[in-house]
Amino acid sequence: MGTDVKIQHIPSFAAHPSAYRHWTLRLDGPVARLALNIDERNGLRPDDYLLKLNSYDLGVDLELHDAVERLRFEHPEVRAVIVTSDMPRIFCAGANIRMLASSTHGFKVNFCKYTNETRVGMEEASEESGQRYLAALNGTASGGGYELALACDEILLIDDGTAAVSLPEVPLLGVLPGTGGLTRLVDKRYVRRDLADLFCTKAEGFRARDAVKYRLVDQSFPRSKWEDGVAARAAEVAQANPARDTKGVELPPIQAQIDDDGRRLTYSSVTVQIDPEQRTASLTIHGPQEPAPADAAALRDQGAQTWGFRAFRELEDALLHLRFNYDTIGVITVHTSGDAERVLAHDAVLHDHAGDWFADELRWYRARVLRRVDNTARTFFALIDEGSCFVGTLFELAQACDRQYMLEDDDGEVRIQLNLASEGLYPMSTGMSRLQARYIGHEGDLRRALEATEPLTGPDAEELGLVTLCLDDIDFEDEVRIAIEERVSLSPDALTGMEQNLRFVGAENCQTKIYGRLSAWQNWIFQRPNAVGETGALSLFGHPERPEFDWRRT
Repeated sequence: MGTDVKIQHIPSFAAHPSAYRHWTLRLDGPVARLALNIDERNGLRPDDYLLKLNSYDLGVDLELHDAVERLRFEHPEVRAVIVTSDMPRIFCAGANIRMLASSTHGFKVNFCKYTNETRVGMEEASEESGQRYLAALNGTASGGGYELALACDEILLIDDGTAAVSLPEVPLLGVLPGTGGLTRLVDKRYVRRDLADLFCTKAEGFRARDAVKYRLVDQSFPRSKWEDGVAARAAEVAQANPARDTKGVELPPIQAQIDDDGRRLTYSSVTVQIDPEQRTASLTIHGPQEPAPADAAALRDQGAQTWGFRAFRELEDALLHLRFNYDTIGVITVHTSGDAERVLAHDAVLHDHAGDWFADELRWYRARVLRRVDNTARTFFALIDEGSCFVGTLFELAQACDRQYMLEDDDGEVRIQLNLASEGLYPMSTGMSRLQARYIGHEGDLRRALEATEPLTGPDAEELGLVTLCLDDIDFEDEVRIAIEERVSLSPDALTGMEQNLRFVGAENCQTKIYGRLSAWQNWIFQRPNAVGETGALSLFGHPERPEFDWRRT
């Protein structure tokens, strides 16, 4: 019994509360209510599946991501966010199974990665911005629905005799909970591993009494006390957490101008040129044309139009287009152009005003975008040549790349320069700075690199280990061309595995397990016949036939 696999093209990743189809965002002073009521006939592929029982697809998560970001930037007065459902007796049934079964493998993996990033974004909003998330489960939360709840600070479950929490992926679908459920059970909620094992193989899950007992939820209320209990807890959380400010910064939509042939994406500060025949793309960030804001007040006045914010929002959008819409592109060369001093000046207004809520939010946001680079399954080569401005935060972008090629020009004008960005202001998911990851086990080399605060030419940068290769103008173009041609000739599967292993050095944490270990195993399981074969569990879900498994453990 086969399933038609559909290629999904996403024309836009922008969302706005006025056009939400699946979420409702209501504000009441320091408390926000984010309610899910999914329009089942309004999925990204409405002819292929219905989003029944508040099950979601990528379009639902694009709105959730937008809401989380808007709350941080537009509503700094919000202290508690209630995540709930407006559908009676159901919170969320998780990712839509028909959508998964009928999607390409690449789309499934990128979908899981995006939802992982969104849920980690909720946790970071709590830790960094002080916006605490409360999952108010007014009905059953299964699969990805319960994983959404796990990303919140607290989970409240209605005790009505039927509502339950469950992770049924293993027994019902032959796959894993794809958005961090396994990891958050044991690493975040500290559920005992034998009880977690029991829970993850019990398809129907646990109702309120046992869910509280096993630490799967924090608290339950009977239906008669549900609304008052949730409201009271949200008020307590908000009161214990003072507001940062009362006036936010509006986020206008980011939209790429895409040529008719899809080969060029143009933004105000970012350009992407696609070469589908060579399976490469060139991504350029253009430095600021305008002077940096004078101080934190001027920065807030510029808001979303300040270069350091706008350019990174455009970079994030470009990365999503490359992930979802250009899956055969294997190598992305990263370029910069512009005035290095202006880049450093725009950095300085953020770095010098730590403690100002908007400056802090911009730094945290740029860190999230750089982590999207880390998590993107593409080869990134930074090309530091004439006219580039790889300084400060843009040099941190170069450090996020797999290699850095730097031109040794005759007049020494091609230079890099470090600032506070390299000292850990934009940490990786590991919590390490990218220089710490680069020099792991070589503390002396790290110290010498951080002490080199003046502009550095290619030979100096190579001597300090800050770039992979420094090449003169005779060899630069040929060496880069050969490196790219070699890279695109290699197995994309092997490269993805290699890059993800090499990028994340050091000890694991909850986040790296979610992005790395879980994503890698889910990637593998999503291709196994036991899940997606003709008689696999995911393919046969909802049919009367039972799946047929190859019982060999590998």
